[in-house]
Amino acid sequence: MQRGHWGSRIGFILAATGSAVGLGNVWKFPYTAGNSGGGAFLIVYLAIVLTIGVSVMLSEFAVGRAAERSPVSAYKKLKGGAWPLAGFVGVIASVAILSFYSVVGGWTIAYIIKSAGGLLSTSDAESLGGLFGGFISGAVEPIVYHAVFMALTMGVVLAGVHKGIERTCEVLLPMLFLILVILAVRAVTLPGAMEGVAFYLVPDFSKINGEVLNAALGQAFFSLSLGMGAMITYGSYLSHKENLPQAAIIVTLADMSVAILAGLIILPAVFAFGFDPTEGPGLVFITLPAVFGQMPAGVFFAMLFFLLLTIAALTSSVSLLEVVISYLIDEKKMNRRPAALLSGGFIFFVGIACSLSMGIWGDIKFIGDRNLFDSLDYLSSNILLPLGGIAVSLFVGWVILPRATQEATSNGAHPFAWVKAWQFICRFVAPIAIAWILYSGI
Repeated sequence: MQRGHWGSRIGFILAATGSAVGLGNVWKFPYTAGNSGGGAFLIVYLAIVLTIGVSVMLSEFAVGRAAERSPVSAYKKLKGGAWPLAGFVGVIASVAILSFYSVVGGWTIAYIIKSAGGLLSTSDAESLGGLFGGFISGAVEPIVYHAVFMALTMGVVLAGVHKGIERTCEVLLPMLFLILVILAVRAVTLPGAMEGVAFYLVPDFSKINGEVLNAALGQAFFSLSLGMGAMITYGSYLSHKENLPQAAIIVTLADMSVAILAGLIILPAVFAFGFDPTEGPGLVFITLPAVFGQMPAGVFFAMLFFLLLTIAALTSSVSLLEVVISYLIDEKKMNRRPAALLSGGFIFFVGIACSLSMGIWGDIKFIGDRNLFDSLDYLSSNILLPLGGIAVSLFVGWVILPRATQEATSNGAHPFAWVKAWQFICRFVAPIAIAWILYSGI
């Protein structure tokens, strides 16, 4: 069976950036920054992303391209033994994440429509909180939007690597960056926004402590889509002429830019209207609509913001589903169409259960006192992704280092000055840092 390949270098860069850029950048990053000292968190986050983040991403690209296989098959081809289990962790993580992620993706589509219909045109956070709680606990409406979001995701992957994923990202990523810039300019020019800008961009180094370090480490790792096999999968479709270190740096910088711009949208706007920047997940679906309700042309900017969220969610969900599809193609010898329909259909039905666990099935507990939605979030974020990240770092650093270095430099065609630093990070720094995320999460 002929393996799909990217049609161009820029297509791959945009697709990999789309995988990395998700709700974690636009939704989670701003409220984590708000909770963790603003500028102090930002400085630590940038330092971690540009060292550990780039290194693990380069490792995943190298493993994928060296094997030209999906995560399970890549580990099997390059070493075998128990290592394919590390790839299987990524496949399970992708299924778990997309099951609840697609539900949230449906919420973002719903909120575009609710914004357009004027249903969010109020500055009363309490009534907006009631609206949001009533919506997500519903037995029908959120499932309809979940179905729409999964249909969009499946439609992209069914078209293939080049015609589906690549072409979609070539359209959506520039649109995402344009919307980010428009909203950031609007936010920082609001009266009173400079207080939020200062909180976000001027670091107070006295606020840097273990808690901030831990938050930055977790955010840096998860926002880059590492540990789930997505970058191994995307790397497997790469030409051997591609400059991998340069690609890893570009994708990391692009992902980082989205997070920084998202912070520049949300935190100045929240400060401008006197809301609390530490509101947590409700910041996006409750606090921000209240902010838009007080802004001139608020309906337009609310629609634009939730369109931004939908695009970010879609480009990530496509990569999550592609991990599962590539596994079925490589390991089970399925064609793309049945692989996409089978995996997408299964995830859709698990997503229904996730959605209902926010309402009528909320009393059913799985991990600890968590419903299904929160249990899958906890399992993937705190256990599966860190395990996948530790595995790829150890695999590259200790098991296939000469082969991985050969791949990373394209057989010497693209040597890079920081090769020794990359090897050291893979061997020691990344496994220890990610193990700390795992320990802290459990």
